[in-house]
Amino acid sequence: LVRIPYCIQPNTKLGFNSQFGKSGRRSPPPYPSDQAAHQMIRSSFDRFTPAAFEAPHVSEDGLLFRRVETLGEYHECVAIQEETWGDNLRERVPTAILMASQKMSGLCAAAFAPSGRMLGFVFGITGPHKGELAHWSDLLAVRPEARGTHVGERLKRYQREICRSVSVATIYWTFDPLVARNAHLNLKRLGARASEYVVNMYGSNTGSPLHGTLDTDRWVAAWDLTPADDRTAVASPYGDGVFVVRPSSDGSMPVSEAFLAAPVVRVAIPIDFECGLSHPQRDAWRQATRRAFLHYLALGYHVTTFQRAVLDQPPFYELTADVPHL
Repeated sequence: LVRIPYCIQPNTKLGFNSQFGKSGRRSPPPYPSDQAAHQMIRSSFDRFTPAAFEAPHVSEDGLLFRRVETLGEYHECVAIQEETWGDNLRERVPTAILMASQKMSGLCAAAFAPSGRMLGFVFGITGPHKGELAHWSDLLAVRPEARGTHVGERLKRYQREICRSVSVATIYWTFDPLVARNAHLNLKRLGARASEYVVNMYGSNTGSPLHGTLDTDRWVAAWDLTPADDRTAVASPYGDGVFVVRPSSDGSMPVSEAFLAAPVVRVAIPIDFECGLSHPQRDAWRQATRRAFLHYLALGYHVTTFQRAVLDQPPFYELTADVPHL
């Protein structure tokens, strides 16, 4: 589930930045005065012109990318949420919120097949955060028949261009640390960075069969929109990384090693976390990787790259104590 809490207050119910406030690890940075924040919001609304939102893009394979416009299309966005996460999802965003957010500086854009069928959509809201404009990408969903064709990636890039046109500096969203394909998309193909690890962000009863009763730990991805060059600088794994979590011989269970103070550590994840594993196996992976990530992040390590499975090597995150270079 790709969701982000509202950005203007970091200690809201979901708590975007868990390193502030409740954890006591660091005091929050100064925020703009009420007058400055009001001016920022007004100026951000002024920059959201209809022309920017109505600029469609047609890809080489004939897909149309544009903002959602009609009531029927908003209903279709809700239908895609239900197809993706199930009918009982507690965090489903209704039609009225999708529509109202779009009118108030948010973005709800979709990909359409040449037949006119909506294949997927992206939704988020924009507002001031730490003295600059930021965009929270709350939802990204793609229908099963369009998966594997980079529709999700193209929706993110379309979202980036619209946000960049109104001077948004950073896009934030969340993803499950144990889903390898999402880690590859977000960290390697898009070039976002894993900026924060949040434990059980949405609770263990979201109503979605994809989650079951598993804790919903999430990475918060931060995508910097300020570089003029959009080419992603992909970091390669170091040759001397030490696995502190690795898979068992059959790949079903994690094996935790001693948490060494090595300059480069690796945390393996399952090849396919969503299929083929039982609930106890999935929970074991959640607990083992959580312990490793929280241990090394507390020591000042950063996620510097993600590597997909290659031959007999599992997918893994690589963390170093250096400045992040994703």
